[in-house]
Amino acid sequence: MGQRATESIVISATPEAIYGVVIDFATYPTWVADLKKVTVLSADDAGRALDVEFRAAAFGRSSTYTLRYDYSAAPGELSWSQVNSDLTSKLDGRYCFEASGAGTKVTYELDVELVVPLPSFVKNRAASRIMTQALRELKTRAERSA
Repeated sequence: MGQRATESIVISATPEAIYGVVIDFATYPTWVADLKKVTVLSADDAGRALDVEFRAAAFGRSSTYTLRYDYSAAPGELSWSQVNSDLTSKLDGRYCFEASGAGTKVTYELDVELVVPLPSFVKNRAASRIMTQALRELKTRAERSA
């Protein structure tokens, strides 16, 4: 059984600026602490990354996974689904960008299923940590870029 989680944060930048940060995969290792390497494997006709391979620090070891991105609701939403991974059997999610006052409410939804079964409280803690850290790092990067 997978672990689903949703978390939101308000960022002092426009939805378009945040979307721009999120799709700039090449820069991720410079601002996402746990990412060691990001490689765009394929792109669509508009030059947007479709399949992206990530190498990350996870559970005290290195993990590699590939995500396929869906731009059908862009720029208000960016979603992805896992193509392959050595640690998860599912890593699907999406970012939603909604103008909110002088900034943007960013909602991050994640559905994770690990290859190795773990107790629910461990999965809950891991999902919460992943989302909180991702949103904080995105906020810092987007506000510096704005």
